[in-house]
Amino acid sequence: MMKRSTFLIAISVLAAATAWADPTYPNKPIRIIVPFTPGGSPDVLARTIGQKITESTGVPVLIENVAGAGGTIGADRVAKAAADGYTLLMGHVGTLAVAPAVYPNLPYDPIKSFAPVAWVAKVPNVLAVHPSMPVNNVAELVKYLKANPGKVNYGSGGNGSAAHLAMEYFKLSTQTFVVHVPYRGTAPSVTDAVAGQIQMVFTGAPALVPMVKAGKLRAIAVSSPKRLDLLPDVPTLAESGVKGLESFEADQWYGLVAPAGTPAAVVQKLNQVVNANLAAPEMVARLKSEGATATPTSPEAFGQLIQREIKRWRPVVLNAKITAD
Repeated sequence: MMKRSTFLIAISVLAAATAWADPTYPNKPIRIIVPFTPGGSPDVLARTIGQKITESTGVPVLIENVAGAGGTIGADRVAKAAADGYTLLMGHVGTLAVAPAVYPNLPYDPIKSFAPVAWVAKVPNVLAVHPSMPVNNVAELVKYLKANPGKVNYGSGGNGSAAHLAMEYFKLSTQTFVVHVPYRGTAPSVTDAVAGQIQMVFTGAPALVPMVKAGKLRAIAVSSPKRLDLLPDVPTLAESGVKGLESFEADQWYGLVAPAGTPAAVVQKLNQVVNANLAAPEMVARLKSEGATATPTSPEAFGQLIQREIKRWRPVVLNAKITAD
């Protein structure tokens, strides 16, 4: 039989937890920190899902862009925020899975510092070149890069970003050399690619599809196992017939996390709201129109994804000798 003192302690802890997990949550604005500059895939997805959260709860969702250090500055800010469900991070493969291998003194732990809330979407990367590049497919690109080692530049959202990782994976797989030019976010890298300041970019579809459709960039391939509905004529890298790319896959993924210690009831409520909106036909269509695939799942499943991806990308980071700025 439970001792009276132990029983009272258990009741007190339960009462405190219940009071902390405010049943009226949310009752004030929620802030989603995007750890990159406006215009990239994380920003587009945060604003899309933020709008849906507002429609479902009636509470304003504020998007704050905190760029720098491959997204780790914004992620650290959320890790140190109050664990009350009002500050969230639009995390992604770079900040939550790649950063531990890139930054030896990372100020947060992707597993211990956050409470997974919801896996929002999966976004294929698009490999695109400036129209001045004399290549029309992956085979031609690889041949050109091998004939001109170090003479072609590519941009990314920063060292350790998803775009950086995808291109380094491509370089390792094809044994080519392309010079990396890191930017403070995806949008500036795409802008310079369009202007011809850099020749290549390999980043999320939402940021590139409009430029490809406008003829400002030429899409060479996509990183997903299947072709994109938005770019049906653009083959996957695995379809290219190039040795080393037979099983290539390097999609980005995005999801919301909260500071560790956020009440389980708050996490669950957020998860339910996000998942309900992700499953709605109009949301599925909207994300699809931006090159993304909705991925509603449980907080636990999202946490398991993060752990798997940390193990998956560490060898790539080490082999490519990717280091922080």
